[in-house]
Amino acid sequence: MPALLLHFDDESAAARRLAQACQLVSACVEAHRFPDDELRLRLPVDAQGKLPEQLVVYRSLDRPNDKLIELMLVARQARELGARRIILVAPYLAYMRQDIAFHPGEVVSQKVVGRFLAELFDAVITVDPHLHRISTLDEAIALPHAISLSGAPMLAELIARHHDRPLLIGPDAESAQWIEAAARVHGLDHGVCTKERRGDKQVEITLPVVPVQGRAVVLLDDVASSGRTLAVAARLLLDAGASSVDVAVTHALFAGDALAVIQSAGVRHVWSTDCIAHPSNAIEMAPALAQSLQPLLS
Repeated sequence: MPALLLHFDDESAAARRLAQACQLVSACVEAHRFPDDELRLRLPVDAQGKLPEQLVVYRSLDRPNDKLIELMLVARQARELGARRIILVAPYLAYMRQDIAFHPGEVVSQKVVGRFLAELFDAVITVDPHLHRISTLDEAIALPHAISLSGAPMLAELIARHHDRPLLIGPDAESAQWIEAAARVHGLDHGVCTKERRGDKQVEITLPVVPVQGRAVVLLDDVASSGRTLAVAARLLLDAGASSVDVAVTHALFAGDALAVIQSAGVRHVWSTDCIAHPSNAIEMAPALAQSLQPLLS
């Protein structure tokens, strides 16, 4: 029986694009939520009540808490129904930034969630995981195939179609790796801001020492969450004489009023990949995901 790609209803479009790119059959996991918030899930078994030996589960882990429970229930039951190899495609991977305990007793969620996923799946594919103090994803998820892709090159291609020789700016030191990867695609000028965080929604930004006057600037980062860092950077760039400021991110979390905050700072365009479904999606990751997934499907 050929491999089957499982997805949930809220991610049908992106999951089907990946299935089509890999020439896989896709099917939706039936989900019902009881009044007490417990979940009832039903897997698409065949006439004999079985699943194929190879499964791909597509689940992007933005707003992750319920989704992690879904993955546990699906993966455990799928093994009992005949699945021998299960691959998780999670374009956004949650809980990766908490990689150290800053205070006694603090949970290091990267290690906990990494072990959790490694126990459930045989391989994991993701895009631009937010890694700080480790260099490769398999340090967090101990699997032979823990694969991390990047949206930066495709964002760079999109930016180059909209601007002639734009200036790429990273909003903080953590964005340096994405800025450098994107800048290499077309040899673009780039720089990285310095950030000091005062709280979840309060930041101080210092612009890099690069010429800004009259330039079309694109703020590039892996994730936009509260939007405050990007908004502060955008205002500083416009005050410094930038002709325009756009934003390009891999992961469009945009919690609460984040998008409105960014736009009110004078940002013209906001672009993102479809790792997280959002109206700003401008790039489909299916071709890149398929390129990594297909060799794993024996």
